[in-house]
Amino acid sequence: RDLDSSLVGSEMCIRDSDELAELGTTFNAMVDRLEEGFAQQRQFLDDVAHELRTPITIVQGNIDLLDDEPADRAAGIETINDELDRMNRYVNDLLLLAKAESGEFLQMEPVDVGELALALDARVQALGDRKWQLVTAPAPGSVALLADRARLVQAVLNLATNATQHTQPGDVISLGVEANGSTVRLWVRDTGPGVDPDVIDQLFERRFRGAASRAHRSEGMGIGLSIVDAIARGHGGHADVMNEATGGARFTIELPLDPTPEELP
Repeated sequence: RDLDSSLVGSEMCIRDSDELAELGTTFNAMVDRLEEGFAQQRQFLDDVAHELRTPITIVQGNIDLLDDEPADRAAGIETINDELDRMNRYVNDLLLLAKAESGEFLQMEPVDVGELALALDARVQALGDRKWQLVTAPAPGSVALLADRARLVQAVLNLATNATQHTQPGDVISLGVEANGSTVRLWVRDTGPGVDPDVIDQLFERRFRGAASRAHRSEGMGIGLSIVDAIARGHGGHADVMNEATGGARFTIELPLDPTPEELP
């Protein structure tokens, strides 16, 4: 009987040891994730400071020119206004990302998907000298999506702008809007160099340099794709990217047609 008791005690000790080891592994993994998150936040803030420092320096430099000749003064004022507009866009983008964390940055209402496709096709024409093509779209009045129309337009325009930054004048950029069962897909396909496979899995993460990584860097803060991802997730959907076999990349926003409360953040 004493032997049986010692065996039971040993089994309990082993089980307790296993549970402690598992708890320790889980705790260490949690600490690693926290440290990685803090590091990403620090990098994010460093990039914010770097990007804002440039227009501030330009503005300060041009203020010194305001006492010069009228022609120089006019050019300086124009440059200052351009840089202030750029800083304003940066701040608005950062505010959107901050609001996205609360899930309260969308104004949901029924959106005519076919009409939205036509509006997007008209809007992208001004983004650059490209061969813009609306490849597929439902007929206006045939499909309604519960969404924030203005934010969807913003997301697709971000994707289209990204496509222009990685193509040349005259290149083809295609748009598509597809309603399939319970989902809606909005996509932009370009004929550029495609996405670097080393960063394709992190392309929508909230960062500056990685979000713009292709064959060459684009201008700006590079958080346009992070905003696309935030808007998609706010609708209960997701954003994705894949390289086309024929070249270029296709960026897709997939949304539930009528999101349930459980699908929304």
